[in-house]
Amino acid sequence: MFEHAIGHSTAYDAAIRSQSDNDKSDESLFFDLALEDLSQAADLFRPTFDASAGVDGWVSLEVSPLLAHDAAKTLKEAAELHARANRPNLFIKIPGTTEGLVAIEASIFAGVPVNVTLLFSCKQYLAAAEAYLRGIERRIEAGLDANVGSVASLFISRWDVAVKDTVSPQSRNRLGIAVAMQTYQAYCDLLASSRWQTLAAAGASAQRVLWASTGTKDPQASDTLYVEALAAPHTINTIPEKTLLAFADHGQAKQVLPMDGGEAGAVLADFDRQGIDIDVLAERLQREGAEAFVASWRQLLQAIGTKAAHLARSSAS
Repeated sequence: MFEHAIGHSTAYDAAIRSQSDNDKSDESLFFDLALEDLSQAADLFRPTFDASAGVDGWVSLEVSPLLAHDAAKTLKEAAELHARANRPNLFIKIPGTTEGLVAIEASIFAGVPVNVTLLFSCKQYLAAAEAYLRGIERRIEAGLDANVGSVASLFISRWDVAVKDTVSPQSRNRLGIAVAMQTYQAYCDLLASSRWQTLAAAGASAQRVLWASTGTKDPQASDTLYVEALAAPHTINTIPEKTLLAFADHGQAKQVLPMDGGEAGAVLADFDRQGIDIDVLAERLQREGAEAFVASWRQLLQAIGTKAAHLARSSAS
């Protein structure tokens, strides 16, 4: 979105002119622009944040995707970005890679709110939840405030895109929802656990599950598929604008996700019989997702560099 806005409009030209200089890297310039935007967004949502006691009204800014496998640099950048923004309702996005999990626990311990991104399976979600819990437990042991916000973002539609050509027609567009149902069961079980109840009693806020990638990719499927199927208490759905408008027009949330997982076990077993290894595919999707983020990041930085150079030439002429 940033790449498109910077490269294909004049919306950021004035800010680039005022903030660019010969010694500033394209990445530094981007974070200057992003922090200005995200700080304004956080201020706009601040009344919601305050009225909900910090439950809602959040915005997110991600660390460089180039750091997905570098825990130390991710931790450092997360702390710096959060300090520069100086907004209590700003999440720092950190991918749920093996190295990212280390940075997530350390960031939570440091009091930095985290949006764990690039999660695809229940197993990956549980690893992210464990990192969050450990971070909170360490804060309590150190006598620090236990209330540090976090969400765990599970990507849904990419499952169905990945298997659409390898499973039976009857199974299409069912895998992502089944994985979400399985994850929601694990989430509910965690909230009911004595471990979580102890942390909640100490003032901790639940790390909510966030459904990401919920726009329908299959033109033959309902354009509100993932909104209607994933309605559930204490969750978030980052609905794309096109999908949001479609749901406002004709969508209906007739039921909520079952806390016991519903038919998830049977559906996942059927995919297993069709040769789909959930854990292997989840790892592949996370790896491909990280690579796609890197590609977008490089395009973004190139767009910023090109625009900055163009504006510099225009000013000099």
